[in-house]
Amino acid sequence: FLQVFLVEKAGRRSLFLAGLMGMLISAMAMTVGLVLLSQFTWMSYVSMVAIFLFVIFFEVGPGPIPWFIVAELFSQGPRPAAIAVAGFCNWACNFIVGMCFQYIADLCGPYVFVIFAALLLVFFLFAYFKVPETKGKSFEEIAAAFRRKKFPAKAMIELEDLRGSEEA
Repeated sequence: FLQVFLVEKAGRRSLFLAGLMGMLISAMAMTVGLVLLSQFTWMSYVSMVAIFLFVIFFEVGPGPIPWFIVAELFSQGPRPAAIAVAGFCNWACNFIVGMCFQYIADLCGPYVFVIFAALLLVFFLFAYFKVPETKGKSFEEIAAAFRRKKFPAKAMIELEDLRGSEEA
């Protein structure tokens, strides 16, 4: 419920990055808690707090924000297909993690969350370098930002020249 108001105030990209980084730190704290559990009994509390923080950070960023971004990155025509692909990827990954977690946990032991931390680091870096802020921007502004990243300034001028000559 709070996310609806928070996303308009803080922005999609910043919340997404904060959520990913919080989940990364929580996953590392879970790993430390599990590794040191046999030496310090109070590490079980560290693990529990880390789990709660992981869920909170998920609900702040990677849970809801991709749905905002997908809806804002695509124009009206391809938007339903993009949301369907995003939903399929979301549920497919949830299914894979749910089905494989126990086997991976048996294989990795207390270091199982290092895999999640590594993936979260990759996701954070991708989002930091590739995902634009979409707060308060129209689809046309977002598409123009992607075109500027894809084509350098000189290529954009040449592209505009080509468009101008086609219209003439």
